Amino acid sequence: MAGPFLAGVDVGTTSVKAALFDAKGAMLAQRSSLIATQRPGPGLVEQAPEDWMSATLAGLDAVLDGVPPGAVEGIGLCSQVNTHVFVDANGTALAPAIVWQDGRCAEDAATLDRLVSEEARLRWWGAPLPLDSSHALSRMAWMARVHPEIWHRTRWVMAPKDYCLLALTGEACADPLSSFGVVDSSLRYIDELITLVPGAAERLPPLLGPTASAGRIRPGLPGAGRLMATATMDGWAGMLGVGAVRQGDAGYLSGTSEVVGIVSRRRLPTPGVIAFPNCEGITLHAGPTQSGGASVAWLGELLGRSAEEISALAANSAPARPAPIFLPHLQGERAPLWDIAARASFAGLDGSMGASELSRSVLEGVAYSVRLLIEALESSSGVSATRLRHAGGGARSAVWCQIRADVLDRSIDRVENLDSGVVGAAILAGTTAGVFASIEGAGARMVRPERTFEPNRALKGHYEEGFGRYTELYARLKGFGGRQKM
Repeated sequence: MAGPFLAGVDVGTTSVKAALFDAKGAMLAQRSSLIATQRPGPGLVEQAPEDWMSATLAGLDAVLDGVPPGAVEGIGLCSQVNTHVFVDANGTALAPAIVWQDGRCAEDAATLDRLVSEEARLRWWGAPLPLDSSHALSRMAWMARVHPEIWHRTRWVMAPKDYCLLALTGEACADPLSSFGVVDSSLRYIDELITLVPGAAERLPPLLGPTASAGRIRPGLPGAGRLMATATMDGWAGMLGVGAVRQGDAGYLSGTSEVVGIVSRRRLPTPGVIAFPNCEGITLHAGPTQSGGASVAWLGELLGRSAEEISALAANSAPARPAPIFLPHLQGERAPLWDIAARASFAGLDGSMGASELSRSVLEGVAYSVRLLIEALESSSGVSATRLRHAGGGARSAVWCQIRADVLDRSIDRVENLDSGVVGAAILAGTTAGVFASIEGAGARMVRPERTFEPNRALKGHYEEGFGRYTELYARLKGFGGRQKM
C-alpha cells in the first residue's frame, strides 16, 4: 500500500465509525461499532463514555491494520455535540454522558436564558439563539445543583470528541465550533456569559482551531505516534464531507437527527438558526432537528420492522392516498423551533390507514421539519438553496431521498460516501498534516456525487398543502405536551 493515507473517526449518537482513505477520497477500510443509549427515565438520555473510547480504539485498530506507520499522515476525529461528559483530572468520566437529546436541564436552561438579553445574543452569535437544555452551561448548572459532589471533582466538561482526544493524546483541548454556545464570533470564550455559572470557566478546555494539531497518539494505543487533528463537531465535519465549503453551497446530513447547512458570508439574524463564526475560511449557517432517523427507528421498533422495511412500506403508499401528518417531536424539537416541550403526533388518522401510510407519514414528517429549517437558514444566509448535497444513514433510502426532493422542492445530490463525518474528519486531518493546501481543495479531491433526485413537479401542490398542515398542527399543539418532570 502506498500513501499518503488519512483516517477519520466519527463518534456518532448510534455508532462509532472509522475509515481509512487515500488522498483522492477512495475508502480503503472501514469499521462501524454500535453505541448503546440508556433512557433511565422520562426525558433522560445517557451514554457510557467508555463505550466511545473502546469503539474508537477498535475502529483505529481495524482500519490501520497492515498499514505502515509512516504512510498515515494524520487522523481526524469528530463527534456528536451538545453531549457532555464530566471528567476528573485523570480524564476519567465521573458520570454517564448527558446526550444532546436529554431534557433534564430545561429548568436550569430557562433560568439562564432569562439572564441574557437579545442584544447580547446578537453581539455574540449574530442571531438570537436560546440557551436550551442541551447548552453546556445548562448542563453545568444542573450538575452543580443536583450533584455537587460530582461537580466538585470535575476538571473538564467535554464533548465526546474532546474526551476521546484526551484519552488518545493526553492533551485537553476543544475547538470553537463544537463549543459554539460559549464562544463568540471571534472564536473566543464569552466570559460575560460563562460567569453566569460559577466554576464553569476553569472547567472548559483550551480552544484550538479544527486544523490545529491536538498531539500524537500515545504509545501502546492503535495508531501510536500518528498526528491527531483537533477537528470539530460531526455536523460541521459532515458538511465538509459532502463538499459544502464554497459560498452558496448547501449540505443535508440525515442521521439520528437531520442537519442542514448553508455556506454564506452574509449574516442576517434569524431566530432558531446557528450562524457559526467564520472558521477556516467558511461561514456556515446551520441547524439540527431533533429526530430524523430516530423517528424511523421508533416506528420500526413499534412495527417490528427495520429502517429498510419502513422505506419499503412507505413506497407502497402513493402520495395520492390519504395519510396522516406526523410531527417528529419525540424528544422535543431543536432548530429552528428550540422547543423541548414539543411532542410528536399523528393527525388525520382513519381506519383505512395502516403500516404503509404511517411509514410514509413519518418520512414526510421528517422532511417537513427540514423544510421549516431550510426556510430559516435561507433567511439567515441570504442564499436560496436550490440544490442540497446529501449524505448520512438516512440517505441510503432512495425512497426517502425522493420524498425529500418532493417535499423540499429542491434537487438532492447524494454523494458517493454517505459516512460524511469520517470523510470530513479525514479532510481536516489531511489539512492539518499538509497533505491538502486548503479545505476547499481537499473537498474537491475527496468528495464525489453519486445520484441526483429531482423533485416531482406534479406533487408540488400536494406537498405545499401538507407543509401548511404540518405547521398548523405544531401551532395548535404547542404546549400540549406540558412540562416534563425530570
